[in-house]
Amino acid sequence: MIKLQLMGRLGQNATEHAVNGKTVINFSVAHNEKFKNAQGMQQERVVWVNCAMWEPGAVMPYLVQGKAVYLEGMPAVNLYRTNAGEAKAEMKVRVTFLQLLPDGRNGAENQELEPAVSQPADDLPF
Repeated sequence: MIKLQLMGRLGQNATEHAVNGKTVINFSVAHNEKFKNAQGMQQERVVWVNCAMWEPGAVMPYLVQGKAVYLEGMPAVNLYRTNAGEAKAEMKVRVTFLQLLPDGRNGAENQELEPAVSQPADDLPF
């Protein structure tokens, strides 16, 4: 089993849609990675991670751009072909646990919320 842990901020508001009668939300999380380059200079880059959460419950209204989150999940690879017939692969994290984090902004937004635990989908499209 592979388990991924990620802490970061949402890059945009989550989107919700139905697949085979189940609800799935999609969102991306940005994580700032700091490192030193070959010359010893401090560098920073943003790593974007695409996420999908099945049967998310009532968490959707809170998943807005800039919101800090901690999540756990498993990697999932979606293989597909473009309209031009080109084979592509997309990696997403299938979120199994999500915790909204205080982000140091408006105090009202930092209320403690229960963690959301995703229900496994029987028939995943990826």
